[in-house]
Amino acid sequence: TAESCTGGLIAAACTDLAGSSDWFERGFVTYSNAAKTELLGVPAELIAQHGAVSEPVARAMAEGALAHSHAQASVAVTGVAGPGGGSADKPVGTVWFGWCVGGATRTEVQHFAGDRAAVRAQAVAHGLRRLLEALPPMASG
Repeated sequence: TAESCTGGLIAAACTDLAGSSDWFERGFVTYSNAAKTELLGVPAELIAQHGAVSEPVARAMAEGALAHSHAQASVAVTGVAGPGGGSADKPVGTVWFGWCVGGATRTEVQHFAGDRAAVRAQAVAHGLRRLLEALPPMASG
């Protein structure tokens, strides 16, 4: 996981499950721009040009999480949880996601309603739901 506005809640949701040590490798909480650059390799110029809450940064976070771990799939989230920090272009509730699975990276923006806790909870649920959809089916037997 590579998380900004969710502050580790996605990693916590994963590790709440018994046996998660078999499949959860690591999580990055990169709340500051400097952390995104230092821990995930997101170019500072990318953040300066597009802002931390943007498609290019979400993509770079998802790809950086894989590049800086032994994981095979990642989910990244960066957004404006509120109550402050929003703008006309990126109002409170704007959250960009990135998923990197099987060498392919997908991104998506969502606009969630509610207070800070509601935005963060919706971001966790959406991020994990889409990650599960992107994963290949498990072999049975």
